[in-house]
Amino acid sequence: MNPKQIKYEYITKLKPNDSNPRLIRDEKFKKLVKSIKEFPKMLELRPIVIDEDNIILGGNMRYRACRELHMTKVPILHIEDLTTDEKEQFIIKDNVGFGQWDYDIIANEWNVERLDDWGLPIPTVKNTELLSKLEYENIYYEPKKKPEIRLLDCVNLDKFKKKINALDEFKLTEEQKEVLKWFVYRFIKIDFQSVADYYKHNATEEEQKAIERLRLVLVDDSVNGFIEDDLLKILKSFE
Repeated sequence: MNPKQIKYEYITKLKPNDSNPRLIRDEKFKKLVKSIKEFPKMLELRPIVIDEDNIILGGNMRYRACRELHMTKVPILHIEDLTTDEKEQFIIKDNVGFGQWDYDIIANEWNVERLDDWGLPIPTVKNTELLSKLEYENIYYEPKKKPEIRLLDCVNLDKFKKKINALDEFKLTEEQKEVLKWFVYRFIKIDFQSVADYYKHNATEEEQKAIERLRLVLVDDSVNGFIEDDLLKILKSFE
């Protein structure tokens, strides 16, 4: 391995490594761009590492940030004579953090706000408190207004009917047609939101019972209850 001296070279000669598995999301990428802009000498301490073919082995994200800043030349460290296995090891190990942060020391001896700007988010009690105040929407659809809807309006048979009519074009036995008709049922389009609306506002008591039994809607006061109810029954049986 023959590392050459670090030198500034045109960024256009560098070739991003498409197989590099390291990614950086939008917010962190913005912080990286800001970090390089505020402290460009950092690039000299951690230059972009390339192989003999100018392919980036270390510093893909720094390369992207430099492009974002429209930099023409960047510090480059040439590494030659690495085997394919050694290059792959370098790419992974260069991005692996083997240690962990001592947040007690950070809290007592470092400026936490500056650290966040530098790309090291610090967990705080405040974040936990915010999580406890999150509000969640009900995952179940609840009809709000009474619609004028018929049970038949909940299903669209247009495509199904076209498929059924197409069966007449072929010389098939009644049994073959019947079996193929079963396959065509998947083209029946059911609007489950309309089913829920109809169940809530328009269905008779018997229709509601049938809809519940077919599990077309889920309701707290259904015949057999939710799975939560079954779990409670199991728990009581253990007690």
